[in-house]
Amino acid sequence: MKILKWLSVADRFYKIYLDKQLAPFGISSSQHMFLIKICDSPGILQDSLMDIFYIHPSNIVRTVAALEKQGMITRSPNDKDKRTWKLYPTDRALAVLEEIRTVCERTESLLLQGIDETEKELFINLLMRAGKNITTELHIERKEEEFDD
Repeated sequence: MKILKWLSVADRFYKIYLDKQLAPFGISSSQHMFLIKICDSPGILQDSLMDIFYIHPSNIVRTVAALEKQGMITRSPNDKDKRTWKLYPTDRALAVLEEIRTVCERTESLLLQGIDETEKELFINLLMRAGKNITTELHIERKEEEFDD
């Protein structure tokens, strides 16, 4: 039970910390990864975020709506399938993107403080393997490269 406990502790407190760090930008710990991905891939399909982040579609809809309301992204209909949306960053999002990346890097450094590069690589590989194990058990199919980010 130690693994479950410490995964939960790390998850809960890094989100609290990240929320505080991201507050000046008007986004939360649950929105930053969406915003970064949309900035890096303008025109990305909203539906593809499910496969990238392993998040339920309703959570994606809520997060995208919140980012749009905050003026961070815009949506436009997909010409090929009117049921899906293409997502684009706004100038506001692009203006703060590097600062958000810096906050994320500092947070990750804090989480990995005192862990050398070999241990860090091992830790990441073990977390990825654990993610693969649980998605396999839940019969959620993932491509191998989806575990690389």
